[in-house]
Amino acid sequence: MKKHKTSKAWMREHVTDPYVQRAKAEGWRSRAAFKLMEIDDKDRLLRPGMTVVDLGAAPGGWSQVAAQRVGREGRVLALDLLDMAPVPGVAFLQGDFREDSVLRELTFRLMGKPVDLVISDLAPNISGIAATDQARSEHLAELALEFARRQLKPGGDFLVKVFQGAGFDAFRAAMVEAFDKVVVRKPKSSRDRSNEVYLLGRGRRPLGD
Repeated sequence: MKKHKTSKAWMREHVTDPYVQRAKAEGWRSRAAFKLMEIDDKDRLLRPGMTVVDLGAAPGGWSQVAAQRVGREGRVLALDLLDMAPVPGVAFLQGDFREDSVLRELTFRLMGKPVDLVISDLAPNISGIAATDQARSEHLAELALEFARRQLKPGGDFLVKVFQGAGFDAFRAAMVEAFDKVVVRKPKSSRDRSNEVYLLGRGRRPLGD
């Protein structure tokens, strides 16, 4: 009964959320689009002609923003375990990011072209057990960081969703080793009660440095 009430409360909050309503009115796939727009407006991540990889892309809000801002000369390659309806200007690969075969296919589709920006809104299936969910989220963030280190061009950027809690400081330290500058971003469109934040790594350092 308690779970049912919680679900109803979440649905009521979701339906009345101003960012959900705005996303529907403006044609964005999800309210998450506003998170990327706000970060990009502040940090100028997306530029015309860039090659961008979007990890955990479904339902496509971030991919929409990225494709719009890199323009026709740019390229956006999106990946998710879930299916995603086509987004103009976006090439989509469905698969589990944790599997080596999927990573190989994603790398193959890049055709040897270095990536300017990796964005990751990856999130695990929520179990409701805080320690388990935190560990799963941290694992996905670590995989995304490893991918970014290998595929980004020198000086490239990486934006990743993380959850504050166990492992956060260690992951941030790993990013500091991999990038010239690391900053924390908490968009206004991110719900206040959520412990999610975004870590932005600017300037990918050469491997081994």
